[in-house]
Amino acid sequence: MKKNPVIPYAIIAVVGVLAIIIISFIGVNQRDAIQQAEEGGEQTAEEGEVSTDPEAIYSANCTACHGADLSGGAGPDLTKIGSSHSVDEITEIIRNGTDAGMPPFGGSLAPEELELLANWLSEKQ
Repeated sequence: MKKNPVIPYAIIAVVGVLAIIIISFIGVNQRDAIQQAEEGGEQTAEEGEVSTDPEAIYSANCTACHGADLSGGAGPDLTKIGSSHSVDEITEIIRNGTDAGMPPFGGSLAPEELELLANWLSEKQ
C-alpha cells in the first residue's frame, strides 16, 4: 500500500491557515485598542501613579484578551459581565485570576484601580 504524500502537506496548510486567522483576530483587537488610545488621547498613569479612569485601566490591562469593545477575543465577552457577576466576584476574578486562563492582576493594579475597574465592569449589563 502506497502512502499519499499530499496529506501531510494539506494538514500543515490547514493548521497554518487557522493559525493566521487566530493571530489576525488578536492583532485586530490590539490595533483597535492602540488606535482608540491614540485618537482619544487617553492619559495613562505613570509608574507608581494611580489611574482614576476605569476605561484607561481596562485599556492598559484587558484589551489584549477581551477586546477594546469588551466583546471578547482570546478572553470571554465582558459586555454583560455585570448581569452575571457581582462587584465582589469581579474583583476576585481580576485579583486572583481563574483556572480557565485569566491571569491574576492583583499585584499589577493598585487597590483603588482594582475597585474602579470592578465597579465599572459591574455596570456592564
